[in-house]
Amino acid sequence: MEGPAIASLEVRVNRLGVVLEHDADPLDAAGILNPATARTREGKLLLYPRMVAAGNRSRIGVFEDAGERFVQTGFALEPEAPYELRDAPGGYGCEDPRVTFIPLLDRYVMTYTAYGPEGPRIAVALSPDGYAWRRLGLVDFSAPGLPCGDDKDAAFFSEPVFSPGGVPSFALYHRPMLRISTLDGAAAIPAILDLPARERESTRIAYVPLGPALADPQGLLKVAESAVVLEPAHDWGRIKNGAGTPPVRTEEGWFSVFHGVDAKYDGAGKPSGMRYSAGVVVHDALRPDIVLYRSPQPILIPETDEERRGTVNDVVFPTGIDLRPDAPARSYDVYYGMADSRVGRISVELGEAQFEADSEESAA
Repeated sequence: MEGPAIASLEVRVNRLGVVLEHDADPLDAAGILNPATARTREGKLLLYPRMVAAGNRSRIGVFEDAGERFVQTGFALEPEAPYELRDAPGGYGCEDPRVTFIPLLDRYVMTYTAYGPEGPRIAVALSPDGYAWRRLGLVDFSAPGLPCGDDKDAAFFSEPVFSPGGVPSFALYHRPMLRISTLDGAAAIPAILDLPARERESTRIAYVPLGPALADPQGLLKVAESAVVLEPAHDWGRIKNGAGTPPVRTEEGWFSVFHGVDAKYDGAGKPSGMRYSAGVVVHDALRPDIVLYRSPQPILIPETDEERRGTVNDVVFPTGIDLRPDAPARSYDVYYGMADSRVGRISVELGEAQFEADSEESAA
């Protein structure tokens, strides 16, 4: 039985400033951004930012919370596998990780974008402790009817759910890409907006059958179903949207902060680029393809200098979510990329949810 649809959800956001920015280190000279987060088994907070060297060569670092600042302890992944390396222009490497601890596997599961010879693909790595990571490989979308090609923005749910076909599964967000979106941003905008909303880049949930994945971790790579859950058809995020933070369980369902992209226009009304904003979504606890709530407006838009000016202007890109031990109930720290150059942090506090049935009774 699915949960009731949510008519409104109070969300309070507070900016907490920049927590990481690149320095003289050549390994992050082109930016440090879009971090995953995790708590070690002892409770220490870890960040896993994408660290970009000249030429758009990306690694995934490991940083520990040292109180007043985050200190790097090493790298989770550096480009080594064939699917993370290439000779073509545009760079290569390991990008934009998300980390989920999955109790049934007793492992930290990292999804990341492997940018290699065929373009961006979703890859998975496992860790027993959050520090040492072992690659599993690329996620396999070759089953009939699945989107197969360029893909990004993956993040696992921490508990099994049911697929649309009723199969107990591990689930992960993903966002198949359109080749047209690799064009110059401004040039692609009219063509993208001419597409029906369902044909634009949308957040999907992929499903990995539970039994094979529990029998062999390699089973985590074999997707059996995939469903669109967020079409870019609302008042914001009309160009495309994609997963942000891994989802976390709340009393209403699975909660996540996602990103949406809109066009920017110049004084003559011509497209001049894109703006990335962030909103929230709540999925049904058992059937996450059922969306119970979606932000009618973004909760975070690029406003500060750090969010508006950088490697890519006008970007807020949520990727990590943390429930601090000392935080109030229903309050999360969300870590996000600022203009593809720095890492920022906001607090997101969930207030009261009003369900549609309650709204109808009140109206009556």
